[in-house]
Amino acid sequence: MSAASFAQIGIMITIAPPALPVYEQPLCPGDGYLWTPGYWAYGEDDYYWVPGTWVMAPEVGLLWTPAYWGWGGDRFVFYDGYWGPQVGFYGGISYGYGYFGEGYQGGRWDNGHFFYNRSVNNVNVTIIHNVYNTTVINNTTVNRVSYNGGNGGISARPTPREEAVAHEKHIAPVAVQTQHVQAARDNPELRASANRGKPPVAATPKPGAMNDRAVVPAKEAGAPYVPPANRAAAQPRTNAPAAQSENNATRPDRSAPNKPPEANRPPTAEPNARPDRPTTAEPNTRPEPNRNEPAQRSQTPPPSERSQPQRTPPAETPRAAQEQQRPKPEAQKPEEKKQKDEKPKRDEKPPQ
Repeated sequence: MSAASFAQIGIMITIAPPALPVYEQPLCPGDGYLWTPGYWAYGEDDYYWVPGTWVMAPEVGLLWTPAYWGWGGDRFVFYDGYWGPQVGFYGGISYGYGYFGEGYQGGRWDNGHFFYNRSVNNVNVTIIHNVYNTTVINNTTVNRVSYNGGNGGISARPTPREEAVAHEKHIAPVAVQTQHVQAARDNPELRASANRGKPPVAATPKPGAMNDRAVVPAKEAGAPYVPPANRAAAQPRTNAPAAQSENNATRPDRSAPNKPPEANRPPTAEPNARPDRPTTAEPNTRPEPNRNEPAQRSQTPPPSERSQPQRTPPAETPRAAQEQQRPKPEAQKPEEKKQKDEKPKRDEKPPQ
């Protein structure tokens, strides 16, 4: 399986993590527990310290490869730790207690039992008898830098053996380790801006035991830590797919490529704003119930049904307008018509 499957990129950040604090290793709680060194993780807006702790190996023969930060070209990238038959690349970071930048000198598996190197581990020999004592010569420069690459980081690169380890079987952090990280994240005292690189709980005897009396505080910070003034520039960026906008209803439906884009648009408040309606008004040709009138009516109602005074239409010719204003003969009163008939004509002569 590829290294990317296990060196999982959690977040990317532009501000370098603080230096590793100086602390003592708590006593090993029992046989089969392996040491997992502490490291700086990143929360919503600040680094926080994940205390080192003893963890029971999930399977016989597995070793722990610590998490580390690495420079990715424009941001710091976090690689999570994992379990495997061999220790892989962890950035060349010198975490101490057997993790000095390459491999692990804190112990080894033999016939189904883990043997502890007393020269680098705090082990009670009256309880744990499978121990040995081998002096470890640390040839690397002892420093408290907590990241690989970039400005001031460790310049180590994976060895051929570590590259081969990347293709071996690995197991992700177990549940108690995940809970341990969550407990550290929820503790405001473990934030770098609060403890200035010197966490009050630097190591615990078991995962999640933040309030145990055997917890170990940091003796000193690895280097003076000053929180960044502009936290907006240090916001994390995940490698997950970008979240869709809340107004994703306006995007066309990719599952129906033959569907016009207008069909995927949300309805507007105005009913006439639909794109499939014409811009001009159309007459209402739909029949209405309980009406004896025809379905279609003239758009211009007769003068008797108008609620407003009728506008005089423009006359086609002046003569036509005069004819309309002149009273018709049928509209004359009967009396006037009778008098007109009885009036003698001027040119007519009386009878002799």
